[in-house]
Amino acid sequence: MPLQIVRNDITKLNCDAIVNPSNSQLIPGGGTDAAIHRAAGPKLLEACRKVAPCPTGQARITPAFQLPCKYVIHTAGPYWRGGKENEEALLLSCYRECLELAVKEGCVSIAFPLISSGLYGYPKDKVLKLALSAIGEYLFDHELDVTLVVYDKESFSLGEKLFSGIEAYVDDNYVNLHRNLRESTRALREECLCPREAMAFACSSVDMMPPVAAAKAAKPDIDKYIKLDKPFAYKLWELIKARGMDKTHCRKRANVSKQTWYKIETDPHYKPSKKTVISFAVALKLSLEETQNLLMSVGFTLSKSSLFDVIIMYCLENGIYSVFEIDEILFSYDQETLFSKV
Repeated sequence: MPLQIVRNDITKLNCDAIVNPSNSQLIPGGGTDAAIHRAAGPKLLEACRKVAPCPTGQARITPAFQLPCKYVIHTAGPYWRGGKENEEALLLSCYRECLELAVKEGCVSIAFPLISSGLYGYPKDKVLKLALSAIGEYLFDHELDVTLVVYDKESFSLGEKLFSGIEAYVDDNYVNLHRNLRESTRALREECLCPREAMAFACSSVDMMPPVAAAKAAKPDIDKYIKLDKPFAYKLWELIKARGMDKTHCRKRANVSKQTWYKIETDPHYKPSKKTVISFAVALKLSLEETQNLLMSVGFTLSKSSLFDVIIMYCLENGIYSVFEIDEILFSYDQETLFSKV
């Protein structure tokens, strides 16, 4: 994926470059900065001395030494002072400078932490939103695989209005459904046959059929039902054309890799994952019904029995069409995000 969110140790990521949230003198401090220096070995400090200083908002690059990546890109993030001293512009500059430096050095993949969110006190949720915005904007004009390393749910702070809306929707469409299913199962067990007995009865009714009738029941004539739907790629091109959207713009809004896009374009039988289909639906701003139709074209559906699906349904019904914002919501509910590795 061009941009994905992971829970991981940034020092163990196998990519071209990782970003080190350092200070203007590039002297090892605490947190992620210290962890990167420990993993890279003492030569990293020697290399940092050669490229220092690094003013706030800028970036410097060194070899990675004992780390599994090729480079470490060091950036000096701003201290949080209530948002009154140009912190946002400086933090945006950190992300953009690192991205530009990675591309300049020929990197095709880079991993970021949440810069300034540790000892520098910048609120994690603000850093996350700003990072997603800066990286997402950059990826519209550049091809680069970006990983955002996030350790905890504190970074995903949903607004009160959004949170209360999702809670109510989940209660109505997921919690109550499971409660009703439990009650129905209990009633079946108490008032009638238990599920196992019911299954045994159903099986015995087939066994009692004459051999020919049983064979017909087991193997119905399906020829008259076979009517293959249009392939996913055909439906996707139709939707893109109907929305008046450029294909590349759609791919980037969906945050889909060039490799996946190539498969869709060249293999008429390619079946994308459910999350890929949902990402395209979000990029195209499809309604819930339109999304269900697109999912069904490759054998998927959104079901109220899945919390992940219920959250996607909520977003579609409430006009949330940013794949990054949807990932924030999914993460906050401990669900697999659209673009995270598990």
